[in-house]
Amino acid sequence: MKQRDNDSWKSTRFATRAIHAGQEPEPATGAITTPIYQTSTFAQSAPGVHKGYDYSRTDNPTRTALQKAVASLESAKYGLAFSSGMGATTTVLLLLKQGDHVISSRDVYGGTYRIFRRVFENFGLRFSFVETSEVRQIERAMTRRTRLVWIESPTNPLLRITDIRAAARVAHRHGALCVVDNTFASPFFQQPLTLGADLVLHSTTKYIAGHADVVGGVVCLNERAIFERLKFLQNAAGATPSPFDCFLTLRGIKTLALRMREHEKNATRVASFLKEHRRVRRVYYPGLADHPGHQTAVAQMAGFSGMVSFEVKGGLTEARRALGRLKIFKIAESLGGVESLVELPAIMTHASIPKEERKKAGLDDGLIRLSVGIEDVEDLLADLKRGLTR
Repeated sequence: MKQRDNDSWKSTRFATRAIHAGQEPEPATGAITTPIYQTSTFAQSAPGVHKGYDYSRTDNPTRTALQKAVASLESAKYGLAFSSGMGATTTVLLLLKQGDHVISSRDVYGGTYRIFRRVFENFGLRFSFVETSEVRQIERAMTRRTRLVWIESPTNPLLRITDIRAAARVAHRHGALCVVDNTFASPFFQQPLTLGADLVLHSTTKYIAGHADVVGGVVCLNERAIFERLKFLQNAAGATPSPFDCFLTLRGIKTLALRMREHEKNATRVASFLKEHRRVRRVYYPGLADHPGHQTAVAQMAGFSGMVSFEVKGGLTEARRALGRLKIFKIAESLGGVESLVELPAIMTHASIPKEERKKAGLDDGLIRLSVGIEDVEDLLADLKRGLTR
C-alpha cells in the first residue's frame, strides 16, 4: 500500500498526525481504515521483482503504516515496530558487541534489568546502573568501551526525571548513543529525539495502543545508518508484530491525544489526594511541585502523564491490604490502558530485581504503583479512599 510521505504532515499538530500520518486511504478501494494485510508472503512478477513486499517478517503494509505513524508522533524520520517492548529492547542491544559497556538508569523496568543482567551479560556486555537524574553520575560511569546510555524518564516505578539534553551531551562527548525509553510519557508529552537523544523506544502495549488488548514495541530514530542496521536486525532476529497487532495499535493511536489529556487530569487529582492522606508516607508524581526533578520535567515535557506511585505507612503488609480493598483499580501488571490498574512492584513488575538492588534504587517493598485510567475521577478517589481506610 503506497503511503503519503510523513513530511506532508509536519505542519499539522499532534492530534491530526495521530489520525492521518501514515494512514492514507487505501488506494485500491478508498478504505479509510488501514487494511489488515493478513498474509505471510507476496506474489512476485519475476524472481526478486516485487511491489516492495516479499515476506511479512521483513515488511508488511499494515506494519509500514504503524511505523510511519509512530515516527511522525516522535518527530522521527524512521520507525521500526516490534512484537513487544522487550523485542525492541533486545534488537537495540544487538547493535552492540562483546566487551561493550552500557550505562543504565538504576530505577528501571524489571524486564529491562532482567535482560541486561541475566541475558546480555552472558554474551559479554557490561552494565552499570546509576542515578541518571544526576548527570554527574553518568559522566563518572563512562569508560572507553561505553557505547550506550539507556535512560528511562520518567522512570518505572519511582518516576525520576533525567535531563535528556544533558545526558545526551555526555553520551555524545564520549562517542556513545543515548537511548530513551519514553513509555511512561508517550510522545504526546515528551519527544526525546528533539532533546538530543539518538533513539526513542516504547512499549506500544501501554499508552500508544492504550486499550490493554495488544502487545507491541517500537523504536524511532533519525540516523539512516543506524536505522539500516536496526532494520537488518529486526528482520534477522524476527521480533516483528503481526498485521492484526499493528492494526489494533494504529486504532489506539487515533485517540492518543484525547486519552493522554484525561490520564494526566485524573492522575493530577489522584496525586494531590494521596499527598494529603494521613496513611500515605510519600507520593511520586512529576506534576507535584516538590517532586525531585519537577522543574526538569516542566522544561522537557508537555505534561506529566498518568502514572502515580506512593508508599503507604505499614509497608508491604498494609500495601497488600489496601490493594485487596480496591474495586475499580484492578490488580494487574502493565499500564497505560483506559482502565485504572494497581500493582506492587516489589513482588510483581520488579520482582526480578534482587532486593538489595531495589533498595539501592529506593524502591520500597510497600510501594504501590498506579496506572490512572480515564474513568470518572470522583469514582477513582472514592476507590482509593476505600482502599486506604482501615
